[in-house]
Amino acid sequence: MAWYLKQMEQLLSSQDIRMLKQIYEPKVVAIPPGDARRSLCVMPDGEIRYYGEVEKKYAADDGVVVYAASRDCGLSWKLYYAEHNDVLGASVRSPYSGKYFTIRSSFKEENKGTYLYSSSIGPSDPAPTVKKLSDTPYWDIFQPIAVSTRPNRWICTMHKKLNSAQPFVMISDDDGENWREVYVNATPLHEPVWPHLDVRWQNTGQEPHVTELPDGRLMLLVRTSLDYLYVYYSEDGGDSWTDGEPSIFHCTLTTPFLLKLSDRRNMLFWCNTQPLPEMNHAKQWPPLDPRTAIGRGEDAFTNRDANHVAISSDGSNWTGFRELFLSSLRNDADYRTKGGGISANDKSVHQFQALELPFGKILVAFGQHEVSRKMVIFDIDWLYETSRSEDFQTGLANVSTHLFVKSISGGVTPGYTGHCSWNRVSGALLAPDPDATYGEALQLCRVRDPRLLSETQGVVWNFPAAKKGELSVEIRVAGSGVRLSLTDHWYNPGDVTTRELSHYSFSLTREILPEDEWCTVRVRYDLTDSAFAQVYLADKLLFKVPLRFEAPYGLCYVHIQSLAESEDPKGTYIRTLNHQQILT
Repeated sequence: MAWYLKQMEQLLSSQDIRMLKQIYEPKVVAIPPGDARRSLCVMPDGEIRYYGEVEKKYAADDGVVVYAASRDCGLSWKLYYAEHNDVLGASVRSPYSGKYFTIRSSFKEENKGTYLYSSSIGPSDPAPTVKKLSDTPYWDIFQPIAVSTRPNRWICTMHKKLNSAQPFVMISDDDGENWREVYVNATPLHEPVWPHLDVRWQNTGQEPHVTELPDGRLMLLVRTSLDYLYVYYSEDGGDSWTDGEPSIFHCTLTTPFLLKLSDRRNMLFWCNTQPLPEMNHAKQWPPLDPRTAIGRGEDAFTNRDANHVAISSDGSNWTGFRELFLSSLRNDADYRTKGGGISANDKSVHQFQALELPFGKILVAFGQHEVSRKMVIFDIDWLYETSRSEDFQTGLANVSTHLFVKSISGGVTPGYTGHCSWNRVSGALLAPDPDATYGEALQLCRVRDPRLLSETQGVVWNFPAAKKGELSVEIRVAGSGVRLSLTDHWYNPGDVTTRELSHYSFSLTREILPEDEWCTVRVRYDLTDSAFAQVYLADKLLFKVPLRFEAPYGLCYVHIQSLAESEDPKGTYIRTLNHQQILT
């Protein structure tokens, strides 16, 4: 059991316990005072703190240290000014000595390097002990993690910038007193092959994060430009590592975070998403700056509007692949300027840090910019659900439908908040049911608008991952029809390459379905036994669809996209979506 769980539980009133136990699906409980990665910690008495900074004019400025505190397992939070700006802050507690410590880097010339900060008091210590570990400043340092198979051993992950990013780990064998560097091989560079017309921002192992598997091995995941997280393993507690290889986890230019639970299960938080293909940078409009055009920066993060979580008991077989959160800004026409210029961070829901809570709950912080970051609590059992339904009675909260506006690309200057982001508009919209039921249905049309990067409307919906299942769609084709694709990760609603890159994909038109009538289309698939999915109209078999690619953990997304190549005001209506895992 995590050392702090009993302390946390002792702080709870009977009402707190009742409220915490009632949380099941993800529930937003706070907006943290800083972007997520290393800011959560637990005090000796079980209080949870999240450290950050305020009163900054620009993102790179030093601010005043604050912390959000919760004494009821994250149910409620209050913001405080820290006792001193040099306070230890977010840190980990040693199960061996009880001391707290963390590793941080400074990039300022007067004290450039990487430092160990430690205290016998805890995160509130205004004068922690400081020890220089390296003249090299490392990037994106996570909090150290204890290695249970090696008493007094700690491992800390980070990367440094050489010719490109290089993942590293630092290891201590004396309970955090002294540290040594261990080299981990970088990942390959991105090459512009179809569907890409140019190179991506070259990420070759940024933001590595590690966990300990039940068999004693360490597993390291790193951020890449290559559509997948790369995975490395160590069988000697981190002293040596395998060469990296593509993992089963789709992910591009976003951060992984691994959480080891008290029962030795592991959770992964990441963005199971695919960005839009790279355009020809020389012909792109608006034009790119030269640095971004050659892959030394990003034009726009088009895959950071959804984040995900999965769970495993052995580190090999994973369950869930559920959308943890969809960005509440994802349809905003002023996405680039939203929130002002104090933070240069992008308005994503990527970057994570998580804690285990009592009663099988998880607290997770995610996001960067203050207008998009959140803290959420959910129940672990939510990851083991086998079905999901959507009838749009809560609007479009559970689907992605946005389209991108042709926008300025690239990074930031001080006070400018449009970091690697494009403005958006709503694509598919809720419209009155054509049968005049006083209800609404989702309508996918095509509207002429030269301001858009793509006019092709679509809807993207997630369900618990399954290797054998049935999708049911209540649909009405009034116009050009749609392309329905089943896949194992999120694509942008307007990304037409989904049709070629999905596991199953087929068209539904007026020639196939009754014209302008509601009908139910069912898709049954079994990845363990058949290379084909069966498509039914009610109980009548329409056709079979071949499986194009392997899906190691099953399918978890349906992507429905308009087939219209010109204006289509009638479009196609979707009334309900249902998916059920078949367990027999």
